Amino acid sequence: MKYYGILTGMPVGIPLHYLPDLLFKIMRTVIMIVMVLCTTALLLVARNSSGQDLSTVMLQLNIREGKLDKVLKRIETQAPFFFIVDGALAGNTSVPALENKERSLKDVLDVLLLPHDLFYVQEGKYIIIKRMPMSAAMQAVAQGLPVPAGMAKVITGMITDEKGQPLPGVSIVVKSSKAGTITNDKGVFSLEAKNDADTLLISYIGYRTQEIAVRGRSQLNIQMALSDNSLADVVVIGYGSLRKGDLTSAVATVKSESFVKGNVLDAGQLLQGKVAGLSIGTPSGDPTSTSQILLRGNTTLLGANADPLVLIDGIPGDLKTVAPEDIESVDVLKDGSAAAIYGTRGTNGVIIITTRRASGVFNNSVEYSGYVSTQTIARKPEMLTAEDYRKQIADGIRDASWDQGSNTDWLKEISQTPLTHVHNLTLRGGNTKTNYLANANYRSLEGIMKKSDNRTFTGRIDINHSMLDDKLRVNIGMLSANNKYTTTGDGISFNGYTYRQAIIRNPTSPARDSAGNWFEQAGLFNYENPLSRLYESDGRNTSQNTRLNGSLTLLPVEGLKLSALFSYTRYNEDRGYSETKRHISTLRDSRNGYASVGTKQTIDRLMELTAQYNASVRRHKFTALAGYSYQERELNSHWMQNWDFPTDRFTYNNIGIGQALKEGLAPEFSEKLETNLIGFFGRATYSFDDRYLLLASLRHEAASQLYGTRKPWGTFPAISAGWRISNEAFMKRQTLFDDLKLRVGYGVTGTQPTDLFLGVAILSYGDYVYSNGVWIQTLGPSQNPNADLRWEEKHETNAGLDFSIHSGRISGSVDYYIRRINGLLYDYQVPSPPNLYPTTRANVGKMENKGLEVLVNFVPIKTKNFEWNTSVNFSTNTNKLVNLSNNLYKTTNNYFTTGSTGEPIQTFTHIVNIGDNIGDFYGFKVIDISADGKWIYEGRDGKPVQYDDYQHAFEDKRVLGNGLPKYYGGWNNTFRYKQFDLNITMRGAFDYQILNYQRMYYENTGLQQYNRFKSAYDKVFGKAVLSKDMPLEFNSYYVENGDFWKVDNITLGYNFRNLKLKYMHSARVYVSTLNTFVITGYKGIDPEVNRLGLAPGNDERDKYPSVRTFTVGVNMNF
Repeated sequence: MKYYGILTGMPVGIPLHYLPDLLFKIMRTVIMIVMVLCTTALLLVARNSSGQDLSTVMLQLNIREGKLDKVLKRIETQAPFFFIVDGALAGNTSVPALENKERSLKDVLDVLLLPHDLFYVQEGKYIIIKRMPMSAAMQAVAQGLPVPAGMAKVITGMITDEKGQPLPGVSIVVKSSKAGTITNDKGVFSLEAKNDADTLLISYIGYRTQEIAVRGRSQLNIQMALSDNSLADVVVIGYGSLRKGDLTSAVATVKSESFVKGNVLDAGQLLQGKVAGLSIGTPSGDPTSTSQILLRGNTTLLGANADPLVLIDGIPGDLKTVAPEDIESVDVLKDGSAAAIYGTRGTNGVIIITTRRASGVFNNSVEYSGYVSTQTIARKPEMLTAEDYRKQIADGIRDASWDQGSNTDWLKEISQTPLTHVHNLTLRGGNTKTNYLANANYRSLEGIMKKSDNRTFTGRIDINHSMLDDKLRVNIGMLSANNKYTTTGDGISFNGYTYRQAIIRNPTSPARDSAGNWFEQAGLFNYENPLSRLYESDGRNTSQNTRLNGSLTLLPVEGLKLSALFSYTRYNEDRGYSETKRHISTLRDSRNGYASVGTKQTIDRLMELTAQYNASVRRHKFTALAGYSYQERELNSHWMQNWDFPTDRFTYNNIGIGQALKEGLAPEFSEKLETNLIGFFGRATYSFDDRYLLLASLRHEAASQLYGTRKPWGTFPAISAGWRISNEAFMKRQTLFDDLKLRVGYGVTGTQPTDLFLGVAILSYGDYVYSNGVWIQTLGPSQNPNADLRWEEKHETNAGLDFSIHSGRISGSVDYYIRRINGLLYDYQVPSPPNLYPTTRANVGKMENKGLEVLVNFVPIKTKNFEWNTSVNFSTNTNKLVNLSNNLYKTTNNYFTTGSTGEPIQTFTHIVNIGDNIGDFYGFKVIDISADGKWIYEGRDGKPVQYDDYQHAFEDKRVLGNGLPKYYGGWNNTFRYKQFDLNITMRGAFDYQILNYQRMYYENTGLQQYNRFKSAYDKVFGKAVLSKDMPLEFNSYYVENGDFWKVDNITLGYNFRNLKLKYMHSARVYVSTLNTFVITGYKGIDPEVNRLGLAPGNDERDKYPSVRTFTVGVNMNF
């Protein structure tokens, strides 16, 4: 089915095969825009530049390897000069390719001419090119003869990048004479030095400038190191990129060399503690789990989700789509002015993942990386042992019948020492026209719990080809990931209920009885043998995710780029799960064997068309971008259950033989959904003299979620500006700041509704009724339509300051933001009749987020053999609900409750109060304990109330804390000593609370059959042990301070560089730990708990425990 907008009568989303007319209109509009831009640029280009300094003339050229004469003609189309050169010389001289970067005319001529011993002279509007006379010393070297005594010294060598690969285009200058050259495409150079005391100045964009003393050497091999702070670095901002120095929004970039090392779950964990304002947690040690990401707080009550939009090479995906080892860099669009170009998907920020790509001239190479790791539980809970049990029996605390004669460590029984191994192989190569990259990644992960695993094989190919004198570029990519993992629960990888049973199981109970059967006590409430749950269940989840993508880029004229991106992604998942007749479900529920099967298929299609024009006129630079995006998704799923099987032999592979389906008792479910998103967008940037910067963007889009409403389309504008103070004339004499830039931005983004068709009346099938001798299924309304539904809108203002001091030794940024979210969706109670249904969803509420983010990078020590780089980030966030009512829709109260303690306490844990922060715990406040071990509460008047006098009413509850940290911090350190490197990543969260479910349930002494924490017999408030007559209860005693400081990652490595082996160029070995240790007062396993949603800070009892990981790895380049 397709979804149609009711205002225009046109589809909100149009299938790809119905697009020709629309494409024609789009291209016509784009061509008109481009013609206007080109005409404007040509008018501005006309200028007098006689005597102009060549270093101030900026060019934007993309030059293929070719002859000098053709290249000079292309330069003349942009530069206000004419070249005079001998025709034979120009026609016979081949020059290297130049990437499409902005360079000064001087830099371009140096790159083109110096390798061929050519030089130039400027005469007004003319540039005369001549051959450089060859000295006797150079002639001797060229002929393979020794340099005669007394002549200048000739130095040759090779320069490589930080990975040991040849680096072309590096500038080498003799410091005393200013004579210089550049490296060729193989990284090789040759030049003259007057004497052994000369010093060479080695420089290249994006790398640190080095000074190398000759000291009598004639052969030099030099490895470049990345610059600490390069304003020329390119930052991906969505539908394009900008120089770091031109950014006016809050964007953070993390490159592969700064990633968290070791056995990471997914791409998200690579960024832990690296980006201010980006909270990334891994509260679960389950190998199938993913990182939890929260950027600048919560933004919705009922919206689609709180996750940022994840783009992988420009294509929507998720954190597990690509192997972490295959990622080159990650850019995070944090504020509204940066994310607004993604409209309804950008409210929670955008994470842009750039994989390792095929690009440029690259010698054929093979790169391998791999590691082996194991894990332990981060912090084992201290339960009573069998010996403790028997002592309690002897002391009369427990009944003697509960000694069942065994000595079982149940947590040890269900856990294992896991072994994980990961392998990554990359092949790459190419020339000026065609290059490729092929990557294969295999991840075999084992969890700390038995029957817990995750195995993934991912293959990816990326091919680039250019033609028509580099005016047309083609990119083709394919990614395929095959995943498989064991399941011990219906639809879940590991059943946390098994962990619960291992915690509470009597340690004197045997695993099996004398007959060899599982020892069960089915008559006890929620009390099961965890081993039988594990071994009498069997499940498997397999999936295949395949993505095909391609792009065409056309450069018809200088500065204009037309692009088309296409992507097709198919995800297929099959799952099956079964329980035998020996499972507790048969003993307790009489299921007599159980099975379920399910399938899921999603197909995503994406098409994006963009046109971008870049121009540079004297001190003016501007770009203009226009684009169209269409995305559609098809979802098909099916699921069914059955039980009462004649045999366990078939597990879930012959589900039809069970009796429950035949008798109409077992459920079946299937669905098919189609959604689409269509958008038009544009962006413009302007820079004057590299001092005043401006960016504006606009997106207009609609999606099928708002089909049937009056406003299916949304408009999302953004504007930001920057002032590079350091480039002002009054800053020229100061030597403190290398760069100082002030930024301010404003942007609007949206959030998509969770459900479809909320704007139209929907009927659903209900129960059966008996009428006229037959059973008839009822049909009735399932919701009240609301045609006034619209997008939730986030309006965000961000002000920031970027700085760099003392040649990049100190750099960083400061950002302050305010987010105001309008039109929050919420379900309101309405009278029925006249309404068909008792609730209506409407856009009424308002929420506010605000915070401060600080990042400081510092190089305290930098010598020849030792270097220390450190980075500190700090952020704050407050998140409150401002309003939830208007004249039409009102809440019954100024609050609503959420979260759940689970059975048997069965109460809510949080309250969301208008005017207060999101995440408040709400329960009974205890302030003391009586001599007989009973709670003493704070009464409504603030005075103590004894347990027997307390009413335990809603009015007695208080705000007990908040589950969202107000402050976050990170501290990252890299130490390099000769060929050793040490990386230490630390992070923390402060001023928040955690509800410790395990203490709340397992520190109660009243239930005889359950095991419990040893701390259950500690004196509460140092006065008395909690009475066994106290029922399980959620109160403030179990709400703990969650502050922590975690040494998250320690990695020690040794680098083998410039290996003189036939095939291996370099290698690295390392050891690493993850979740190394934590400083905290929290008594649970790990203070890093769930922070998402409206009930953050709940450390639930059925969670998969967090783990500590130890890794040994190797990287090799061939």
